[in-house]
Amino acid sequence: MRSAATLVFAALAAAAPAPSDIEKRQAVNDGVILNYALTLEHLENAFYKQGLQQISAEDFYKATGDKMFYNNLKEISKDEQTHVTFLSGALKAAGVTPTQPCTYNFGFKDAPTFLAIANVLEGVGVSAYLGAAQFIMNKDYLTAAGSILTVEARHSAYLRENQDPAQSPFPAAFDIPLDFDEVYSLAAQFIKSCPASNPKLPVVAFPAITVAPAGVAKPGDKLSFTVAKSVDAKAAYFITSMGPVSAQLSGSGTKYTVVVPSGAQPGQEYVVLTKDSNKPTDDNIVAGPAVVQVADNAYGQDEGHEHGYGHGHPQGYGGWGKKDDHKPEGY
Repeated sequence: MRSAATLVFAALAAAAPAPSDIEKRQAVNDGVILNYALTLEHLENAFYKQGLQQISAEDFYKATGDKMFYNNLKEISKDEQTHVTFLSGALKAAGVTPTQPCTYNFGFKDAPTFLAIANVLEGVGVSAYLGAAQFIMNKDYLTAAGSILTVEARHSAYLRENQDPAQSPFPAAFDIPLDFDEVYSLAAQFIKSCPASNPKLPVVAFPAITVAPAGVAKPGDKLSFTVAKSVDAKAAYFITSMGPVSAQLSGSGTKYTVVVPSGAQPGQEYVVLTKDSNKPTDDNIVAGPAVVQVADNAYGQDEGHEHGYGHGHPQGYGGWGKKDDHKPEGY
């Protein structure tokens, strides 16, 4: 059975903007990077506002078993709005026109599909800030971006632990950086259109990939990839914090099979298809990234579930939003 996240990404893949619609790569400066970050923050801000408007606290409770989840989600939403306000102000202060919100199609229909998308988006947010950090020249901007990154990581941990089945909130010792095109390729699946007045970003959206079966995968598992358009892929790579790891690939056109390699990093992984056997770059990637959740076998083993994952919260793990005598009333 395909998961909520898989169904949503499949529905949205065909709507992603084509590379020809986006300005070709140019020199990246701090203004470009801040607008890149603002593009992502606008998306997240709109996503959480829509979710809170369309899904009830009761439905979130049924999906998570956490009575405080709705209130905590409102706090996440406030964080994203604060990030939008801050980045917009920083750009204006620097004399750069800040990008405005786009029109989005998130595709969620209930609490489970919303949670699946939120999990992916927060993981992508962490990877986006991490990947962009090396290009930020202004130390004040770098510190601000780092401050946002740590908050996005906490959001990600909270949402991972509130998936069903629960996913490890800290599956690996290092997070995975993604470059501008890789991040935008994932974000573009949710963007229907943007104001013509928005500053052009030097990014390209690669063809999207949907993955089946969904859920948590482990090394040796075979995954079916469906690409939004026909490509001539010769290799597949899992992007890890320590560099790309080659994966066994077969297939052609829009249909490929990828075997999860032993070197895949636990947690939210990203897989790209390339036109040759060279390590992936923007020049040889032909599709992706696909999002794959890789099992952290050290997580939740005491419950005895397959792959070390169990439904809800692992025994002995309190989770956020649960009753806790050490937290003030109402938290």
